[in-house]
Amino acid sequence: MKSETEELLYYLLWTAEALMHPTFRNLTESFEGWAYRNGHLHTLARLEHKAYLERQAGPTVQRIYRLTQKGRLHVLGGRDPAQWWSRRWDGRWRLVVFDVPESQPGARLRLRRLLRAHWFGCLQKSLWITPCPVDELVKNLNPSGGDVKSLVTFEATSAGADSDNAITSGAWNFAEINRRYEKCLAGFREFPADKLNNEPSALRLQRWAQRERVHWLDAVAIDPLLPSALLPTHYLGKLVWQKRTDLLARAGSLISKDTFF
Repeated sequence: MKSETEELLYYLLWTAEALMHPTFRNLTESFEGWAYRNGHLHTLARLEHKAYLERQAGPTVQRIYRLTQKGRLHVLGGRDPAQWWSRRWDGRWRLVVFDVPESQPGARLRLRRLLRAHWFGCLQKSLWITPCPVDELVKNLNPSGGDVKSLVTFEATSAGADSDNAITSGAWNFAEINRRYEKCLAGFREFPADKLNNEPSALRLQRWAQRERVHWLDAVAIDPLLPSALLPTHYLGKLVWQKRTDLLARAGSLISKDTFF
């Protein structure tokens, strides 16, 4: 998806009545006039076609645009953090242990990429874990056709409560995750809160939004968004999410009152 289309989806999320229930009642003729002048009407049509956006008839000439669940998740980076954190953990770890032969470097690389794509943590190079059920994933894991000497999966519990915290800290790089979230927090402090009453003020907010979006996606890209019971005490993700939600609501309020953006 083109960057300008990504940004349009992002801005639409801001103008929602609430971040958790994004319906756009501020997309009236003034918005459509803005969209027409900036060549976004065709983009809106493409987003509707791809099911990122849906349009409903409103009173008189008003139209109501609403992000679909697919569109909202795309804007957030593919996952809803609040939903992922609120998952109940059953106390069992799912382990993947493998020893793919050196003669199959491509298979080993594909396996590690698959595990990372499903937010597994790496305890050792050949031992990966997740707290989530992996029944469907297991069917596609073994690159050697079921040879347990090459790859095997387990379900297990740790020896004690403290062990779960140690496992979490050892399997995922929370120092790097927090470093990226710290960039988000630093960016929040640069939020331009002045009214959008001229083009320069609108441009400042737009540029801030572009930076903020990059920082957020950079952080969430490596965050497994573990169930709350497993999160380290120093984890910054929830703090950033709350501050981000509040700040983007403010940004959306600014945008909805003006058509410069």
